[in-house]
Amino acid sequence: MISFSVSLVALLLGYLLYGKFVERIFTPDANRPTPAVAMSDGVDYIPLPGWKIFMIQFLNIAGTGPIFGAIMGAKFGPVAYLWIVLGCVFAGAVHDYMSGMLSVRHGGANLPELVGTYLGKRTKTVMLCFSVLLLLMVGVVFVYSPAEILSQMAGSEMMWIAVIFIYYILATMLPIDKIIGRFYPIFAFALLFMAAALMVVLYVKMPQLPEVWDGIGNKGAEKIGFTDQIFPCLFITIACGAISGFHGTQSPLMARCITNEKQGRPIFYGAMIAEGVVALIWATVAMYFFYNEPQPGYEVFGAGVNASSPAIVNIVCQNWLGIVGSILAILGVVAAPITSGDTAFRSARLIIAEALHIEQKSILKRFYIALPIFGISVLLLIWHMGNANGFQTLWNWFGWSNQTLSVFTLWTITVYLVKKHKPFGITLVPALFMTAVCSTFLLISKQAFGLSESIAYGGGLTVLCVAIVWFCIWYENNKTTR
Repeated sequence: MISFSVSLVALLLGYLLYGKFVERIFTPDANRPTPAVAMSDGVDYIPLPGWKIFMIQFLNIAGTGPIFGAIMGAKFGPVAYLWIVLGCVFAGAVHDYMSGMLSVRHGGANLPELVGTYLGKRTKTVMLCFSVLLLLMVGVVFVYSPAEILSQMAGSEMMWIAVIFIYYILATMLPIDKIIGRFYPIFAFALLFMAAALMVVLYVKMPQLPEVWDGIGNKGAEKIGFTDQIFPCLFITIACGAISGFHGTQSPLMARCITNEKQGRPIFYGAMIAEGVVALIWATVAMYFFYNEPQPGYEVFGAGVNASSPAIVNIVCQNWLGIVGSILAILGVVAAPITSGDTAFRSARLIIAEALHIEQKSILKRFYIALPIFGISVLLLIWHMGNANGFQTLWNWFGWSNQTLSVFTLWTITVYLVKKHKPFGITLVPALFMTAVCSTFLLISKQAFGLSESIAYGGGLTVLCVAIVWFCIWYENNKTTR
């Protein structure tokens, strides 16, 4: 529990110190009109109170990532703490803040537009297709996981899938203040309550958990038969609690609602830190489940060590929080993916509309774009339900696509910082690291190329070297134009 406590303090200090440093580099202007003020349209560009924007941003980016991803990542052991803290403070929160503020400075532009501005039209086209595909996968993934949890309480999975999809259609089509602005703060409270309640129980129980100084190797290999490689698998598995490209598609939604650029740090950087805290808590809960001494949690609960992440959520909440507490906790876990799923579809609608130059004040034109989006999503869902390993396959590809999207975003921000004569190392280092992670995972994953470790690691190193050389050449060639 010492590693957990130190990690919590580190996240808080990261917001107070490094977050302030990043804000100074961007230099927000409190007197500059924001898109919500200058471009208000009553649908997507609507001024909202800062506290409400924070709650919506937090819920938009949270999803199941900081919960299910942290549970799966905790199988590696205490090394997960290092990735959550370092990834969140120095990569994820910087990624979210900079992408959000860049959107503010470019009239609420979506991620593909920002990428096109700084990385070129060809890259914009790739990003447009890539981001829409990712958002569709997010919507499908975040339909199934809450439906699985709800079906264990009442009804069937198919019933809950249908209900969630109907809600998605409404939330995607209606103005942002009608459903999202009204109900998200309530759901965000439920998610934060769940995290706080579990943290209190952890400190009451004070379980004997592995600490960072006990070793940062793959603890799961010796204890629970978990043999995945820490590099690159840990950095793909724990995404939303450390860094997530999906967040870059969500920040523009709130960039269209803030009324002062000074709100950027608490909303964008702060929401990511809050998500890191949630991930840290669930990683610790999962370590209790897998590694508590002298008796692991799965033995205490009478569960299997290979229980699914949704099952672990249900087991822990029901045993630790009682009836009322578990209902609120499960509501938070269910609300997180649902509310990320609907904003994923909303982002996909806006990205496509922006690319095709179709105004979105008309509900009929919103429907024209939303209809094929939901049609493709239904086909993906049908494929998943007809494939025994469909969800795991979809989740793995979602994880890789998610982190690859963060690579594009980090490189976009790096180019922006270079052109503005600002310290670009704050995003260059994370960009290079995530480039190596994503390329290595693609080479080593059995669902992709499935190469041997030596070849995959060599290939990842080669890609990293190429990226460094490419950046150095670009930097030298652009010295005279910067």
